[in-house]
Amino acid sequence: MSGGGGGGGGERQGGTAQELGETDSAANKREIVVNEESSSAIPYHYSNRHSLRLRNSAFIPPAPLAVTSTLPKEMGRWETVVLAYKTLGVVFGGLVTSPLYVYPSMPLKSPTEQDYLGIYSIMFWTLTLIGVVKYTCIALKADDQGEGGTFALYSLLCRNMNIGLLSSKQAQTNSSLSHSVLLGSTENKSRLGLFFERSIVARRVLLFIAMLGTCMLIGDGILTPAISVLSAMDGIRAPFPSVSKSLVEALSAGVLVVLFLLQKFGTSRVSFMFSPIMGAWTLCTPLVGIYSIIQHYPSIFKALSPHYIFRFFWRNGKEGWLLLGGTVLCITGSEALFADLGHFNRSSIQIAFLLTIYPSLVLTYAGQTAYLIKNPADHDDGFYKFIPATIYWPIFIISTLAAVVASQSLISATFSVIKQSVVLDYFPKIKVVHTSSNKEGEVYSPEVNYILMVLCVAVILIFGDGKDIGNAFGVVVSLVMLITTILLTLVMIMIWRTPPWLVAIYFFIFFTMEGVYASAVMSKIPEGGWIPFAISFILAFIMFGWFYGRQKKMEYELTHKIDLERLGMLLSEPGIQRVPGLCFFYTNIQDGLTPILGHYIKNMRSLHTVTIFTTLRYLLVPKVAAHERIVVNRLGLEGVYGCVIQYGYADSLNLEGDGFVNQVTDSLQVYIQNCSDSLTSDHEEVQEEISAFEEAKLAGVVHIRGKTRFYISNNCGWFDRSMLAFYEFLHSNCRSALPALGVPLSQRIEVGMLYEA
Repeated sequence: MSGGGGGGGGERQGGTAQELGETDSAANKREIVVNEESSSAIPYHYSNRHSLRLRNSAFIPPAPLAVTSTLPKEMGRWETVVLAYKTLGVVFGGLVTSPLYVYPSMPLKSPTEQDYLGIYSIMFWTLTLIGVVKYTCIALKADDQGEGGTFALYSLLCRNMNIGLLSSKQAQTNSSLSHSVLLGSTENKSRLGLFFERSIVARRVLLFIAMLGTCMLIGDGILTPAISVLSAMDGIRAPFPSVSKSLVEALSAGVLVVLFLLQKFGTSRVSFMFSPIMGAWTLCTPLVGIYSIIQHYPSIFKALSPHYIFRFFWRNGKEGWLLLGGTVLCITGSEALFADLGHFNRSSIQIAFLLTIYPSLVLTYAGQTAYLIKNPADHDDGFYKFIPATIYWPIFIISTLAAVVASQSLISATFSVIKQSVVLDYFPKIKVVHTSSNKEGEVYSPEVNYILMVLCVAVILIFGDGKDIGNAFGVVVSLVMLITTILLTLVMIMIWRTPPWLVAIYFFIFFTMEGVYASAVMSKIPEGGWIPFAISFILAFIMFGWFYGRQKKMEYELTHKIDLERLGMLLSEPGIQRVPGLCFFYTNIQDGLTPILGHYIKNMRSLHTVTIFTTLRYLLVPKVAAHERIVVNRLGLEGVYGCVIQYGYADSLNLEGDGFVNQVTDSLQVYIQNCSDSLTSDHEEVQEEISAFEEAKLAGVVHIRGKTRFYISNNCGWFDRSMLAFYEFLHSNCRSALPALGVPLSQRIEVGMLYEA
């Protein structure tokens, strides 16, 4: 079926093939599990004959299986070390290459020795408190089923506290089967949690904060490659002053294009290629730093005393406060440390940061500062000037390659947060390819990749000055950190139940620290800082428009859903025919049937003799075992059945030809046969039911899904009109689910229906 469907067609919130963007091209990276089994050998699953039946006139779908699919096993010590090595090429690029542009981004005016000591003290404590304490020790523990980032924190809060704007049933449907923290009773919830559950305004503010953090991180993914590569390539102008700035910008743009073209090979392959480069950078720069310390200022580490920070601000006042807009860049890429969690694991990231990245940065900044204390006028090129002439070119080559790798960290993080947003149905459905068979978080999106590439090149060519990009970068870094602090505080209070005094200490330290940074970078908005705001506003508008339309649609479907009692009444009406054939009718409602079914029966005056209401259910496991892939049941009406197709992130749903139909029908036949064996049933009736299947298949197979649009009446306000019109535009251009099932075009039918807004 073409286009983006509405009410049917596997559009279950957050878990269909459409929502994950599965397409035929992804199948090449997957092993087809179901198709390997003989159709007749597929075991059935049932708890009793009526596990799917009328309960208070409600449609109860088959319960999820206790999936026995093999989850990624616990890694050994050596495997964790190898994975930690791989993180160098993906996670920490933006963070460890920040010495390229931190000092050049500061508007220093005649700096003194005391100024440099104060700046180094600020950078040291920023790296220690934010990098080590906040992200490495606290944030990495607040993952949502292995995923990190601001939207993962929001998802974690929604699933555990029932504070999402969608219904709680939807939130539970989206969660993993291994979800360990169930929604507690009112008595067990914190007062803050109850406040969020009762206040729609508070929940909307929380959603806005999460969306803003996500959009800012994507903006970070645009600016990090631009400033990293441009700063590294600018080093060629020191030995060759005749090289023009335009040539440096063109070379930087070319390097970025090559980097983005490599993304399709997946994070693992890219990290394997990039990690040696980052290993060399992480080793070389602190060695140069140690040499510089010995040569220029051996007592530099006295600046670790916080009193140098107080003296710096006391002496410089407002000018010192404005310098924080450049100082904050020393922690750039720290959010990728959290957002890239899905690509690796907590232990590997912690080991890599604490044992390599953090010591490397401390020594590199110490060496830079030691050089600048003796050469205060060189701060505009604070990195390349402190490199000894004998090793200048090797370091230049390594720094250029490292800048390319630095871009990888935020690109991978952007893929992760976009994928999270798509799965949670807060972003239009785009193509998302899983590039690893055993890491659910390792994903690649071609649409996002090429949009990022165009925007990165545009930023370099339009805002070629590194200081302007640095100003924009500072805005992104500070606001994302601030949003993460707020969401982590809510997680501590409402989920972890951390003692209040510890929460107060955490919030006071980090909110104050990051708030001061944010206030300083806000003054840079006219000088390039508007770039991330513009990008974030556009992305947030897309996210909110999609979310608003989906919420309105879900409200309509839940209000007008059809239960089995209503379906029985419709089929018993005079003139309703049961026409020959086998029909797969796709539904996305978990507690009933899509209203499109009633629309179809009333207008077509018919229903196929065998109709299977089908739902696609996405599970956060690598592969679902073949015998657990298809869950089938009777619905209590003649020729009407329920089917749930369960699949993991490494499974393929592209079943060629009639494979999909055969798998489902054979599973139903085995199920019916075994039900008749376990329960005393008339053997002839069972044989007639099985024969009906065969006759229906021979008569023809059809796949029906809904394609809905909103009917905007004159009673709608301007806000509903504009937002729903925007949603319709997004919806008509997103991907469809059914092509992933390999359904032939001749068997696809779309039933159009207008939902009244």
